[in-house]
Amino acid sequence: MFTGLIETTGTIRSFSRRGTYYRLTVEAGISGELFTGQSVSVSGACLTVTRNDSHTFDVDMMQETFSRTWFGRGLRPGVRVNLERAMRLTDRLDGHLVLGHVDGVATLRAIHGTDTKEAVFVPENRELLRGIVEKGSVAVDGVSLTVIDAGSESFSVGIIPATLEATTLGGVMAGGIVNIETDILGKYAARLAGFQPDARGSEYWASLLS
Repeated sequence: MFTGLIETTGTIRSFSRRGTYYRLTVEAGISGELFTGQSVSVSGACLTVTRNDSHTFDVDMMQETFSRTWFGRGLRPGVRVNLERAMRLTDRLDGHLVLGHVDGVATLRAIHGTDTKEAVFVPENRELLRGIVEKGSVAVDGVSLTVIDAGSESFSVGIIPATLEATTLGGVMAGGIVNIETDILGKYAARLAGFQPDARGSEYWASLLS
């Protein structure tokens, strides 16, 4: 579990398919502090460290993550990613509860303001908007942000200068795609209210392993 407060950014050095999964090599200042088996949020996706040295670390990614995130269409050497290690139970929760389980992607429609920005995003799947409410929280590329407005087709968030400078959000231009994770509390509320997400049965999972 994460907080959505990004520790640092890293740079993708390699990205390749290994049978039924993908392997990423990331260069980052925290590489030497990691260990095998540790969970790391990479631009909002919870991935497991499989190797590390003082400069780089590897993480493996399943097909589901590849398909649900922007990684499948934009991950390549040289791309910057946001990084956060899993929180400790003794940590302050300064952001919100972020699982690192990306729900889908959204496109940046517009960004307004001089110092503090208001960014408007349009999800590819409108069902994501069910879990986004005004003054609630949402993780955008792993960054915990407060929702300013939530409409029927889009939502907007406020981003302070410090966040723009410290994360990859400062480089996202209109038309850019980001990973979105809605609030887990909203997901439970929707489920209890009777919303049924698209079911994926055994045939789907079998296809990933074939």
